[in-house]
Amino acid sequence: MKAPLTAVIERFLESVQAATTRAGYAETLARLTAVAGPQYPVAALTPEQYATVMDRWTSAAAATWNRHLSALVSFTTWAQRQDLLATNPARRLERRKPARRGDRAIPATRLDKLFTDPAHALRERVLWRLLYDTAARAEEILSLNVEDLDLEFRRARVVSKGGAIEYVHWATVTARLLPRLLAGCTAGPVFLADRRAPTSGTRAPARGDICPTTGRGRLSYPRAEYLFKTASADLDPHRQGWTLHQLRHSALQHLAQAGRTAPELQAKSRHQHLASLGRYVRLGEETSARITAEADPAQRRRPR
Repeated sequence: MKAPLTAVIERFLESVQAATTRAGYAETLARLTAVAGPQYPVAALTPEQYATVMDRWTSAAAATWNRHLSALVSFTTWAQRQDLLATNPARRLERRKPARRGDRAIPATRLDKLFTDPAHALRERVLWRLLYDTAARAEEILSLNVEDLDLEFRRARVVSKGGAIEYVHWATVTARLLPRLLAGCTAGPVFLADRRAPTSGTRAPARGDICPTTGRGRLSYPRAEYLFKTASADLDPHRQGWTLHQLRHSALQHLAQAGRTAPELQAKSRHQHLASLGRYVRLGEETSARITAEADPAQRRRPR
């Protein structure tokens, strides 16, 4: 009997350990199920069906397109290893090159407006501050459980990209806001979705991604990204909104502008190699404007 698509997708998602990655993949594969049909045999998937899936994101940003394409490729590679799929239906699809937008760091003054605007929900403000304070990857922070937090020492235990257990640290304002967000919860995800998680079906999350008190599921990366881009669109000169990853980039670049050394930045970012910090610590427009003004020969008051 040929394996039906829904059953195979469920098995694939169960094999994905990171909760935020699993949620992102589920969104893309739900579209594949809608295109091909729940009982469609996986072995018969075609490039045309994959192209139809990706048509939904044809006009999206390159990063969005690449994220959904990565989900299809990961599913395809896994299915091939399981001998469920002999061909590669994704072979005609290509990743897109993101447009270069110059300085990707968000100005500190605009971040402060985002962080302090009461129009934004407490959950979002805590998430944004935590990402900036820790300079951590969004997947790491969204995967946090209450049990991972060490409120006394202002740190949290995260699983890094390579699978190592590491610690990230936050500052005073985040320390003041976190207890308000937790509201006495002692277990389960730190950042919760707005609704209760479904208890059955393809969208039902793993038990570890559900709050034992409220029944709400873990906030997904796509939803968190959407909320941040929407909230930041008015402050972004390009009116596109910023990405969660830019909070990590901004934190590291602002530390570099403040004179932190490369080893200090490496300790904060937890990059394995100093060379990997290059794209984060390249000083940009604000630094250019400052040193130009300071070196201006026409200025009357000289720097002291």
